[in-house]
Amino acid sequence: MPTKPDAGRETGYAENYDHDNVFAKILRGEIPCNKVYEDDYALAFHDINPQAPVHVLVIPKGHYTSFDDFSNWADEAEMTGFFQAAGHVAREVLGLADKGYRILANHGVEGGQEVPHFHLHIFGGKQLGSMLAK
Repeated sequence: MPTKPDAGRETGYAENYDHDNVFAKILRGEIPCNKVYEDDYALAFHDINPQAPVHVLVIPKGHYTSFDDFSNWADEAEMTGFFQAAGHVAREVLGLADKGYRILANHGVEGGQEVPHFHLHIFGGKQLGSMLAK
């Protein structure tokens, strides 16, 4: 595993992180969101353009551009805290565990990533169909 150039920072590391992206602005409180959950590691809120009856985004509080970036640079506490928060949101906050839900993370242009801040989509509330368009 690589060593962080800025080891010891309180927030995540990404060499090419855009601090003006919409999720960074939401984390700083510059843009409002319809928050469903927040803790030390994650913020979860309703997507403004929902693709299912339930569509919530979960973002880490660290500055990570993608899952690739997060999995490379986040420390164990950040990773554990973030994924525990995502599970808590799906199970306890949204109540999706019994009927089922989908978690999606896009990476890069071909993966469909629109905001350069790592995030998970949690979809639920209906039969979701196949994962990829045919």
